[in-house]
Amino acid sequence: MDEMFKKKHVVSMRDLTREDVEFILDRAERMMPYAKSGVRVLQNRILALLFFEPSTRTRLSFDSAMKRLGGSTLNLTSEESSVLKGETLADTIKVVEEYADAIVLRHPREGAARMASEISRIPIINGGDGAGHHPTQTLLDLYTIKKESHLDNLDIALLGDLKYGRTAHSLAYALNMFGANIALVAPEGLQMPKYIVNSLNSVRLAEDVDDVIHDVDVLYVTRIQKERFPDPNEYLRVAKSYRLTLSALDQVRENLIIMHPLPRVDEIAPEVDQTKYARYFEQAFYGIPVRMALLAILMNGAI
Repeated sequence: MDEMFKKKHVVSMRDLTREDVEFILDRAERMMPYAKSGVRVLQNRILALLFFEPSTRTRLSFDSAMKRLGGSTLNLTSEESSVLKGETLADTIKVVEEYADAIVLRHPREGAARMASEISRIPIINGGDGAGHHPTQTLLDLYTIKKESHLDNLDIALLGDLKYGRTAHSLAYALNMFGANIALVAPEGLQMPKYIVNSLNSVRLAEDVDDVIHDVDVLYVTRIQKERFPDPNEYLRVAKSYRLTLSALDQVRENLIIMHPLPRVDEIAPEVDQTKYARYFEQAFYGIPVRMALLAILMNGAI
């Protein structure tokens, strides 16, 4: 394994350098030919998937990625675990590390993955921690942008729930590494946290996607995170406050791509799927080679 990437855990994009990211994306490109055929570089290795929140793409793509690498997986949810008996997350981690070679953790509490990484002997990969971070989603987002557009000096708009959306938080940090010009578009009350905005080098705020869509190479759409709202009335106030339709795509840049981490609710009209701009289903597939690469790097599988 190349010594450039020396991280044991992947908890936040803020823990990675641009060189780390470029190394992972390079290895993901190497994995592309094996994303469906497989390559047995992690034979007899076991990945534990600890998912204490619902997941489709992250869980299934990690499961698929590990099996494409010749390894196997252990699956645990909160409904099946001793958490129901009062076991702490720390004890769960200490037990599971005896059964597996790495752990992917999704947890509703922000900071859970960081805590797990501080006590675990084996690699911890953050599969999403509350409204905090989702670094592997960001890595596949960057890979998508690199494959379908370009990373350097990118003009990009992030649209949606930027307050609770962990994908947007992680992506903003990462885009800043590559000198992106970032437009943030969110309903009132769901703007990007100020501490993130203040960390970005080139950023502008907008209230309507129509104000920015004609000036970007990438439009990254996210859903409103209903499950994060402490007050249901707050959610109802902003629900359905934005929706991307065909009419919004008039006179956009020829090379525009539209991305979405999925699942979507009604923030992108289905007819947009048939346009040349839509890339969110390709984006979901790219999670396989990216996560294959990351697993191979962390678990010392030769690529």
